[in-house]
Formats: sequence, structure tokens, C-alpha cells
Amino acid sequence: MIRHIVFFSAADPEDVERIREGLMMLADIPHSSHFEVGRNLQSDAISGTRVDLVVYGEFADEEALAAYKAHPVYAECIARVRPLRELRIAADFRAG
Repeated sequence: MIRHIVFFSAADPEDVERIREGLMMLADIPHSSHFEVGRNLQSDAISGTRVDLVVYGEFADEEALAAYKAHPVYAECIARVRPLRELRIAADFRAG
């Protein structure tokens, strides 16, 4: 299983909800076995970087993750979210 985690911050804090709505488009892509978008609780006092939203997805394998990223909805999401975000950090790892 591949776990896919992406952190986002908004360029303008007023746009956090618009970014969340754009990221929720990704839930319509059928290649993940689990998908969610959540607001960061901002509970880490050590981090100097603001993260507003977190995307979390689980994929059976690298091929499923690649199919997810190749889906047309993924491109639509990028077009909607990229102009509103400041930071995007992605990490993928094999579970277990």
C-alpha cells in the first residue's frame, strides 16, 4: 500500500475554504482505497511553517497512485487550487 500525504497553505488565509473545496474534487477519483481532506489543527508549536490543509490518500500500489494523478479531475483540481496556495509539500511512502 502507498500512503500519499500532501500539505497545503493558502497564500491568503481567506481562501482556505476555497482550497478545501477544490481539493475535495479529488475524492471523485476512483483509484484510492481511502481519501480525505482535513484542516490542520495548528497544534504543533515547534513547526515554523503554516499548514492549513492536509490531503491523505491510500493506494494499492504505485500504479494506482499514477492512475490517480493522471485522472482529468486531478488536473482540474490543480488548475483551481494552485493559484490560491502558497505551499505544497507531498510525501508518498509504502505502508508497513
